[in-house]
Amino acid sequence: MKEAGGWVAFYIGLAIVFGLGLWLTAGWTPAAEFYTGWLTEYSLSVDNLFVFMIIMARFSVPRRFQQKVLLIGIVLALVMRGAFIAAGAALIEQFSWVFYIFGIFLVYTAATLLKNGDEEEEFKENLLIRWAKRVFPLSSSFDSGKMTVVTETGKRLFTPLLIVMIAIGTTDLIFALDSIPAIFGITKEPYLVFTANVFALMGLRQLYFLLGGLLERLVYLNIGLAFVLAFIGVKLFLEALHTNTLAFINDGHGVHWAPEIPIWLSLVVILGTLGIATAASLVKSSRDAKRELTDTTV
Repeated sequence: MKEAGGWVAFYIGLAIVFGLGLWLTAGWTPAAEFYTGWLTEYSLSVDNLFVFMIIMARFSVPRRFQQKVLLIGIVLALVMRGAFIAAGAALIEQFSWVFYIFGIFLVYTAATLLKNGDEEEEFKENLLIRWAKRVFPLSSSFDSGKMTVVTETGKRLFTPLLIVMIAIGTTDLIFALDSIPAIFGITKEPYLVFTANVFALMGLRQLYFLLGGLLERLVYLNIGLAFVLAFIGVKLFLEALHTNTLAFINDGHGVHWAPEIPIWLSLVVILGTLGIATAASLVKSSRDAKRELTDTTV
């Protein structure tokens, strides 16, 4: 726990120093965009840990192999997000109206988070996992933590680690679809988008072991994230109105009366929302624990 806490603090410190470096070399605006994007991506990454925990439990991954699974999962997430960032930057450069789609998608994602917030999260095997289970010969144990194992008869089998990696990879893909539009709602600079994602993913493996049961106590995190995503979605939609080129909206001209949300306000709203959601979650969990203890004692 001490080692994990030290590494998490180190990576957070790196992100803060990087933002200060941006402030000194490029000014306040890029630094504020980085901090806002990093906080958003970090929060979404913490939410990603919930699903990682469910996958680990669902496939009964031994604790000694969980670090390896998380490391590969984080590398996959970085690769996928890099590809999505490149594609998103190219789309924005050519078609400014894509912000309308991003905005609507984020608001829809926020509504989905709120709708499913009170339901117990359960991992459901997707089509790719079911296909892999049918096609690949699988062993019943994780053995030494390798992808394949050779039986006494000389037959090579895949271990359940392959299925876990597929589950982690497809989960990373789904989360990238949410997080990349969110970060582009804060900054359109690909360098800032990528670095915010890199710093959000750094230390995530250690954070997984540090938080442990604390993740289950963040009962209002989904509500906080839903508000953040909805806020960024509205911000994106308003920005799309300012740079509008669609002929059926204001004859293809920008809608200049639409309010523009400055980056400092985005930073305050996101930081405040996540802080309130975390504090409220811990207070509720503490009260529930005390109530449960009282009921047990009685």
